[in-house]
Amino acid sequence: MQNNQFAIVPTDSESAIAELQKIHFITAAMADLKTVPAVYRALLAESFPEVHSAAGLTHKFANLMATSQLNLNDWLAQATIVSNQVFYNIGLQLLGFLPGQDFDLADPLLAMRDIHLPMVGDTAFDRESLYYAWYLLLNTRGVQGQTLIENLTTRGYFVPDYDLPNTAKPLFFNGKAQAVFNTNDLIRDVVYVEAPLDTDEDGQRDLLKVEILRPAETATGLKVPVLYTASPYNQGINDVAGEATMHDVNVPLTAKEPDDHTYADVKAPDKKQQLPAERPVDETSTEAEETFGREKSYTLNDYFLARGFAVVYAAGIGSVDSDGLAPTGDEDETTSTVAIIEWLTGKRHAFTTRDGDVTIEAWWTNGNVAMTGRSYLGTLATAAATTGVDGLKTIISEAAISSWYDYYRDNGLVVAPDTFQGEDTDVLAAEVFSRSLKAGDDHQIKAKFQAKLAELEQGQDRATGSYNQFWDARNYLKNVDQIKADIVMVHGLNDWNVKPRNVANLWDKLQDVPVAKKLILHQGQHIYINNLQSLDFTDMMNMWLSHELYGLDNHAESLLPNVLVQDNTAAQTWHAHDNWWQDTDQALDFKVQYKELVPADHPVDQRAAHFTDKLPDKLFKHYCTDLNAWQADLISEDKTSPLYDHRLLFKSWQAPVDQLLVGKPHVAGSVAVNQNFGMLSFMLVDFGDAKRLTVSPQLIASKALDLGYHWREDDLKDFKLAQTVSPYKVITHGHLNLQNRQVPWHAEALKPYEFYDFSLELQPIFHHLLTGHQIGLIVYATDMRMTIRGNQDLQYSLQLNDLSLHIPTKPFEA
Repeated sequence: MQNNQFAIVPTDSESAIAELQKIHFITAAMADLKTVPAVYRALLAESFPEVHSAAGLTHKFANLMATSQLNLNDWLAQATIVSNQVFYNIGLQLLGFLPGQDFDLADPLLAMRDIHLPMVGDTAFDRESLYYAWYLLLNTRGVQGQTLIENLTTRGYFVPDYDLPNTAKPLFFNGKAQAVFNTNDLIRDVVYVEAPLDTDEDGQRDLLKVEILRPAETATGLKVPVLYTASPYNQGINDVAGEATMHDVNVPLTAKEPDDHTYADVKAPDKKQQLPAERPVDETSTEAEETFGREKSYTLNDYFLARGFAVVYAAGIGSVDSDGLAPTGDEDETTSTVAIIEWLTGKRHAFTTRDGDVTIEAWWTNGNVAMTGRSYLGTLATAAATTGVDGLKTIISEAAISSWYDYYRDNGLVVAPDTFQGEDTDVLAAEVFSRSLKAGDDHQIKAKFQAKLAELEQGQDRATGSYNQFWDARNYLKNVDQIKADIVMVHGLNDWNVKPRNVANLWDKLQDVPVAKKLILHQGQHIYINNLQSLDFTDMMNMWLSHELYGLDNHAESLLPNVLVQDNTAAQTWHAHDNWWQDTDQALDFKVQYKELVPADHPVDQRAAHFTDKLPDKLFKHYCTDLNAWQADLISEDKTSPLYDHRLLFKSWQAPVDQLLVGKPHVAGSVAVNQNFGMLSFMLVDFGDAKRLTVSPQLIASKALDLGYHWREDDLKDFKLAQTVSPYKVITHGHLNLQNRQVPWHAEALKPYEFYDFSLELQPIFHHLLTGHQIGLIVYATDMRMTIRGNQDLQYSLQLNDLSLHIPTKPFEA
């Protein structure tokens, strides 16, 4: 295990002792103890909250080895001092590490250093230094990916604090909220928020079902902040309807009519809607009339339910027990999302039932809201933030879309999220329109929703793939300057569902916005990272949310790295950076004429290289059903590869030193095609033998992460190095419709056999290139995983002297 811990608040000895007293590790009785070993024994006794007898404690101590020869009982019987060797021998075992396997009892400090665990340097402790070392140990992460204080929490350490008065709650330790709330007593309410919408045009404002989980202490006056997750999936999904709406992608690319469009022609007009009046307020209640059982939860939210935060889930318009129609990403969906925040902050009505005659306020909240969630959930958090809504203090957006065009399109092409060929906005709307799962509701709303699907299908325009008013209305990047909430963004560098451009463009635009912003880039695909063994993500978010929602002065904004990146060459390795590519002044530039980027395996003349897109029908059908085979053959340098004549492969020199390739690789060149239409796809590849990280975290222990005491659990996972060596790793992709060589909303003429200059940015990267490895650039046309697949007789020529590749870089510091 390699520990990467960023959420420890630096604390001086005096403050540490005060905090230990606050959580009852230092008790009044300890003042009467005469020796340091006696004090140490008292601290250890507090570390077994499940034990309630001296005999039980003796048994626990007997299972801990203080030295290679003495167990803890035997050592305590003769101890006159507490050395750091004994302290960390015991400490490592309390953290779940095994002597003889994870560390040597003769030298535990070596393991502390190798695992990157924090420690103090004293060789023998006096009372004060012992307390400080113990404080640090409680904040140290163990084998199960949780700190010692979290481990004690799951065994009942804070159960006596359930009875603390509201004035003593929440309880913070080292800048983070602790689990002093009994999750067995959570209050579960359902309310219906009235949104300023009438998307189903029934003459009444849309009501939105909201599920609330809040601590029992709110019933007696405690005001708590809210973690709000807007999830269109939360009330169920209609897979059958989504599958029925999927589009055929084995269709030809067609020529676009050239136009003179500017952005002004595709800018979405302001949406004006004549709304019905608000429902009259006849009666007000403080008690909900509905409840619910098990919600579809996010484990990060579960963790905070034990720590003094309420959690709210809402599926939004078009979902079960709500009104409206699912619109996939437009302004109505943003308005629906924001309406919940406005109710939580006292600016909008909610009702106790769908009858809409008894209002209820969120009287139990302190008015501070954070939004959480991944993918569509994180997307709606981003959308809400761009409205500047009051009360939204921060969002934690994971794998979030910042512009729906960048999700379903790329530079004038229909480009699907990887593994979701044929999906589009109408397909997603059909899936999340969970009102269709209730027969009675579906019967009366079906016709209106079919009209909505037709509207989406027309607006998304799969015929051209161009940027238009439909997509502009779904572009949150236009309103980044309105953001007032601080932001944590999390994204996978191998996420080809929500591609990295979505987070990169948002991060770039946020540079000029005066909010606190943090970015975490991992090596995974479309995943959550709150259950990784090697990174204290949950602790980081605890520090962040304690600061943002409770106003705790824990220096979260300065202590957490601006940019945190998982290394792609080594397991359990994370690096902090000041920025992504915005602070670079170096780059790798390759031009063919200088032989820095040269055709690796293809016979060419000095002026141009050629390839054809047309495949034999049998091979084409094979690749349609085996995308991994297609990618392997595309990258293969073997001249017998079926795709040898269907792409160009260029390779750089071998890297003389390790380098960090960061930001947006830029490709430029000149291309001709034999038709009046065409497309190019690009793949950047790291060539070189290495054992590489898996793109999905591997299971370490099932249900090993306890999120509280007698509460919910999560699996412990982490990325591991593959057991076998691989010859390459795909770094990034890019796609271009040759008629959209400048911008995605302007179609230019394309004459057959005439060369045209092109220029585009590939999906952004943060990649550690090892010494001796080579950068590969593959140029091809049809991307079987993402683009439409017409299998047409399109033949391409590239001017070699014009082809260039520019990659921003940073020096690698080990």
